[in-house]
Amino acid sequence: MIERRDVFQAIADPTRRMIIQKLSQGPQNLAGIIADFEVSRQAIAKHIKVLHECGMITVTQKGREQVCEARMEQLDEVSNWVSESKKLWGQRFKQLEKFLEDNHQRGNELK
Repeated sequence: MIERRDVFQAIADPTRRMIIQKLSQGPQNLAGIIADFEVSRQAIAKHIKVLHECGMITVTQKGREQVCEARMEQLDEVSNWVSESKKLWGQRFKQLEKFLEDNHQRGNELK
């Protein structure tokens, strides 16, 4: 079974978030990315692979180097999800607040 990767999986890991943040400043070769982390080259390569599969970065071969570039527009999916979730939870909290106020008023009427 092939695992489907998405932007949420990409940002789920703190190392991947740091790689995205680093690449948001501009394209970098793999060596430049690896230099900022205290993990093995293989570990960063795995994170790069996940980010690429999620569509968060592009990886192009330039001579002997692999150059990675962020695709920040992919974060729109996260932004949209957060906005919709905020609306939904805002509505639910308003309903809860009204429910609690109504029950509090009914309780005072019974005294």
